[in-house]
Amino acid sequence: MKEIDFDTYLKEFDYQERKDMKIQMPELFDLYAKGQAQIIDIRFPEEYAAWHIGFGDHIPLNELPDRLGEIDKNKTIVTMCPHYDRAEIARLFLKLKGFEARYLTDGMLKVVDYLRGDKARDYLEKLKG
Repeated sequence: MKEIDFDTYLKEFDYQERKDMKIQMPELFDLYAKGQAQIIDIRFPEEYAAWHIGFGDHIPLNELPDRLGEIDKNKTIVTMCPHYDRAEIARLFLKLKGFEARYLTDGMLKVVDYLRGDKARDYLEKLKG
């Protein structure tokens, strides 16, 4: 993909893009296990230091413009934050820079809730698998 400007993005925005910009946990976990997605936690350093999920990369939203070299253009980039507001800002920025980017609609808080007990064990085994 190539970089596009915001005006062009808005003019071309349609129902398919509205669908494509989002990803939910089941699809995210599947793509990540297959090595087809790069997960980026875009929270502030203080938030990350307090807690994180143990997988994915941490690139704070305000550092994203200077750290594009750490992002794999050959993968689907999934941005996430506790809910999804900042993740959507990051996704749009990356999309305009030419990345295939989506944001996690469920938010990290739901990921943490989902990956408890047996589900966490099963998912980590799938990643090793």
